[in-house]
Amino acid sequence: MFKRPYFILLLFLVLSINSIKAQGCVAIRHFSSCVGSSLENNLLGTGDLQIGVNYRYFKSFRHFRGTEEEPDRLANNTEVINHSHAWDFFATYGISKRVYTSITIPTVINTRSSLYEHGRDERNVTFSRGLADIRFGFGYWLFDMEKSPNGNLALGLGVKLPTGDYNASDIFYNVGPNGEPQTRPVDQSIQPGDGGFGVTLDFQLYQKIATDFFGYASGFYLINPRETNGVRTFRETLSPILENEAIMAVPDQYSLRGGLSYTISPTFSSSLGARFDCVPVKDLIGGNEGFRRPGNVLSIDPGLSFMKSNFSINLNVPFAVRRERPQSFTDMQTEKLTGSPRNGDAAFSDYVINLGVTYRFSNNKVKLSPELEDTFK
Repeated sequence: MFKRPYFILLLFLVLSINSIKAQGCVAIRHFSSCVGSSLENNLLGTGDLQIGVNYRYFKSFRHFRGTEEEPDRLANNTEVINHSHAWDFFATYGISKRVYTSITIPTVINTRSSLYEHGRDERNVTFSRGLADIRFGFGYWLFDMEKSPNGNLALGLGVKLPTGDYNASDIFYNVGPNGEPQTRPVDQSIQPGDGGFGVTLDFQLYQKIATDFFGYASGFYLINPRETNGVRTFRETLSPILENEAIMAVPDQYSLRGGLSYTISPTFSSSLGARFDCVPVKDLIGGNEGFRRPGNVLSIDPGLSFMKSNFSINLNVPFAVRRERPQSFTDMQTEKLTGSPRNGDAAFSDYVINLGVTYRFSNNKVKLSPELEDTFK
């Protein structure tokens, strides 16, 4: 077991505490890598167990086409508004000092307010909630912690299971043949799951720069080989040119982050970095048919954490500084077919609230070497 909370705290801060979480956006839904990207959650002795929950919230409402915002959507009250809440319950177990395994069980509650999905004459709300896609994986620290106390690199491999409902439905108003309400699948952005088996690749890197200062970097990539999930979007009912967007796609997603952390005291620390979250236009594996909203967000990512004994609380609030909704694969198809420019839009948030609470059950038989402990006195 780690003897000194100060040592744990230093390592705890290196990756700015939180698992990687997507910046709020209609294109980019809640997701974190299978093996948690929180360094402190993964720096475990043999037999150590860490449990916790990460909560995320965002409100997406600012519409972008390319990198240009469309302020008229707000002025005309035609914006789409998503309120998204997610709770990731996770457990990480130290198989050895360098190998760890983790499972994440996510749950979500989402609402979506819009005009265009309800006949364009009145604003109504659709709703979804429940279990999302469970993730499971392993991670490995490349260097021995005792021999490399000032820096290390971990690589992770995991799977994403299609446990979340990807055909969640609600009532849509003014959409029937005679203007009556109909039950339809909710928008892709608030579906609890995506319907695909996925593979995640992730990494974590930290390096001591000076006393109480560490640099960190981390990232993950979700590979979703399935092309479409068979769920109808009803977008073709809005316009005939959207026929190629009638079925939902199962897109890839990735995130990168990096920055500096600073130890304020034995119990408090702070971090400041940047992050980039993205749903790409095309997948690494598989086809690209079906409807997706590709998008990316560059954010400034400040964080603050508290740790005492085996208990920790952390808060990160990334603020978007650049948002882009690029031309999708179906946009390109439509543009080629019609000869007219086509680039769909997406709604993004200004910020995301990430709050995590964790507790570690330490195996008392695991001891930190005196030499490594002395390094952090």
